[in-house]
Amino acid sequence: MAKNRSELVSEVAGKAGTSQAAVNSVLDALFEVFETSVASGEKITIPGWLAVERTDRAARTGRNPQTGETIQIAAGHSVKLTAGSKLKAAVANKK
Repeated sequence: MAKNRSELVSEVAGKAGTSQAAVNSVLDALFEVFETSVASGEKITIPGWLAVERTDRAARTGRNPQTGETIQIAAGHSVKLTAGSKLKAAVANKK
C-alpha cells in the first residue's frame, strides 16, 4: 500500500476543506523550501513528526564490481530523514 502525490493531495484537501489546487500549491512551496534549506546545510525540524538534514560523506575507496579494480569515490552529500516521536508512536500503535 503506497499513496502517490495525487492521492495525498486529494485526501488532504478533503480533510482541510480546501481545493486540491491550493493543497498542491502548498506542497510545491513546502518541497521548494525543503530543497533550498537542506541544500544550503540547514536542518528542518517539525517537532514530533520529522527532521530533515544534509549529511556529509567522506571520500572512500570502492571496487568496480565488473573488473574488481579499486576506484576512488569522491566525497559528497546525502539527506537524512529522522522520524519524530508522534510519527513513531503512530506506527507503533498500528496493528
